[in-house]
Amino acid sequence: MSSFVTGATGFIGRFLVSELVDHREGPIFVLVRQSSIHRMETLIQQWTAGSTKTKVIPVVGDLSQPGLGVDPAWVAEHANKIEHFFHLAAIYDMTADDATNDAMNVDGTRYALELAEALDVKCFHQVSSVAAAGDYHGRFDESMFDEGQPLPSPYHRTKYESEKIVREESKVPWRVYRPAIVVGHSETGAMDKIDGPYYFFPLIKRMRDNLPSWLPLVGIDLGDTNLVPVDYVAKAMDHIAHLPDRNGEAFHLVNPEPQSTIEMINSFCAAAGAPRFATPIDRSLTAGATGLLPSALRPNRIFNALVRTAPAHLILDQTLGRAGIPAEVVGHSSFSAVFDSKATTKALAGSGIDVPDLESYARALWSFWEENLDDSTAKDKKTRSALKGKHVVITGASSGIGKVTALKVAQAGGIPVLVARGKDKLEETKATIELRGGQAHVFPCDLSDLRAIDDLCERLSSELPSVDFVVNNAGRSIRRSLKLSHDRFHDFERTMQLNYFGAIRLIMGLMPKLHEQRSGHIVNISSIGVQTNPPRFSAYVASKAALDAWSNVVASEVVGHGISFTNIHMPLVRTPMIAPTKMYDKFPTLSPAQAADLVIKAMVEKPHEINTLAGNAGAVAHTFAPKAAFRVLNLAYQVFPDSAAAKAKTGPTEAAPEVAPAPEAGTEGAGGRESEQILMARLFPGVHW
Repeated sequence: MSSFVTGATGFIGRFLVSELVDHREGPIFVLVRQSSIHRMETLIQQWTAGSTKTKVIPVVGDLSQPGLGVDPAWVAEHANKIEHFFHLAAIYDMTADDATNDAMNVDGTRYALELAEALDVKCFHQVSSVAAAGDYHGRFDESMFDEGQPLPSPYHRTKYESEKIVREESKVPWRVYRPAIVVGHSETGAMDKIDGPYYFFPLIKRMRDNLPSWLPLVGIDLGDTNLVPVDYVAKAMDHIAHLPDRNGEAFHLVNPEPQSTIEMINSFCAAAGAPRFATPIDRSLTAGATGLLPSALRPNRIFNALVRTAPAHLILDQTLGRAGIPAEVVGHSSFSAVFDSKATTKALAGSGIDVPDLESYARALWSFWEENLDDSTAKDKKTRSALKGKHVVITGASSGIGKVTALKVAQAGGIPVLVARGKDKLEETKATIELRGGQAHVFPCDLSDLRAIDDLCERLSSELPSVDFVVNNAGRSIRRSLKLSHDRFHDFERTMQLNYFGAIRLIMGLMPKLHEQRSGHIVNISSIGVQTNPPRFSAYVASKAALDAWSNVVASEVVGHGISFTNIHMPLVRTPMIAPTKMYDKFPTLSPAQAADLVIKAMVEKPHEINTLAGNAGAVAHTFAPKAAFRVLNLAYQVFPDSAAAKAKTGPTEAAPEVAPAPEAGTEGAGGRESEQILMARLFPGVHW
């Protein structure tokens, strides 16, 4: 069973090819421009890693050429040998102009069909879109196509016309797939471009960073939208394409339950920690009244018609446009049609493939955007000026804060030098950076081994032209009360070994290089605990306090050579370090991207310290009212009990991960105590309880 795929390097295409590799046998031919061969080879390695039954073979061609520009000799050799031809190459962009839409969506489909007919494939699979329904009002089922619907944009028009070409001109059997708005992977959040709801993310980020999350905002009921994750679309297409006796049908790859646009936005606001919108009048109260109005006079239709006018576009471009939201997106943020997907539901019955609720994966989408697609770092001139071409050594760069910091450094034109124990994860991060046009270096090292650090410093000093920044991010956290630590002195030894001795060994090893350069800036990821002294973190806080004190002393000795330090008293961050402590899921936390933004700020502005309001309040309380401060902390000690994991008796030989998880909080916090815990967490946000 062989397949041919256009648009394999595109978003949906990459995931479809992955599904074909995992579930089908036989060669998969993928169309690729000559200039993109290198990128395709990288993708092929990712698709086929560990697979021996399927081969992915590039075929050089061009979507803009008749027959896709494929060599006639290749066509003759493979005629009658390809069963499935998947045509995904197209423009999926509401803001694209007429010429681009026509060339990619209409002409591209006609040329793909030419090639499929020359190959005499068994079935041509056309990836259309629900946009083909245009501004149809009412229920639009999978048997419907030409219903006289208005086509309000070049995107809608060309999606309709390309599907019409397949329906009316194809000489081979066909199937059509109409996805709704396709967003990132429901588990990883992976996405490759800004489109659809992603245009609203920068505005949500601004709200998150400048407004309290509890502040209610007034929203407008913009009607219903429809989102589906890319993994659902790819799995559904693969499954339906290989079902017998379904030729000549269309399938709606949509959420069977339409999603309110305002609820969709609020899901992402909740994931980001931003304030949410409330609609003053519930649509259930107005549905009856508006239902009596002629369709042309209903509020949603009037609103959508207005925002698509030239004057409205001008106003939107000068308002929302400045926040990165194109006017075209506002005008098409909701659907007038309700997409019936009974045929798709029936075709997928028993496969286990269905659409997850947006609430279950909104955080994954937001986190991936914030860590990978948010380009605010690249747009900041001051940041680019400070980091462009600079070598930034980052420890603990395999995940969490370190990884996201590396991505942001590369985005600003810097060269991250990735240091951690796991080489494979570092190589993955390096590959990601290089695919985006950046540069990175990988230096694996066990930072709990002082001799290994010495070797690392020697290599960094000799192999890099400069060491401009050092970010001491790798760390170990242990949450355990003193009463449970009497036979666990190794807890204190291990935290000091990595958090203190490892960090200063690295700095001292690089000091000759920094003195030679007469420049260099060290950023230490310290902890809010140094300022607040939370109970049960004596081993962790002591190690971070030691690093703070050492850096403060050394800073005065080396400042004359242009060497400086910043200590970031980092609040609680949602990283692998805290993931096992489930009570933290309900606490206010920074995302890794927010923490990485603080690291970028430390490198650009080079302040002596970066603190939070809660951390400063804790430091002031300990200075001016120490007895009261310890009373409050003792209350927290009673409210947050030791966990079952902390009480476990484990010996000094247990493994020492580079980033050790804080233990689970156990079940003692159930009921009323849980509400006390959440109250404490909100009163003192970011503190490690």
